[in-house]
Amino acid sequence: MTPCAPPYTMCTSSVSRELKQIYDNCFNNWFVEKFLKGDNNDVQCATLLKVYKDCVEKAMKEHQIDLHDVEINHLETNKEKIPPS
Repeated sequence: MTPCAPPYTMCTSSVSRELKQIYDNCFNNWFVEKFLKGDNNDVQCATLLKVYKDCVEKAMKEHQIDLHDVEINHLETNKEKIPPS
């Protein structure tokens, strides 16, 4: 298992899901209570997003998933049409 930010000690899939749910709740609250009322300062959820992203990135590295490969856009390119090997 991968170390994660406090209060979580390991980035398991269940911890990652929990962190995502916590961030999603924060984001949804911010969106309704702030953004839709004209306040686009999203700092209230920034720390939660960082903890969640760090956890996911550490887990991906543990499973040898190259983060660069995930960020590449293959849609509407020739790579999209190449079958996986």
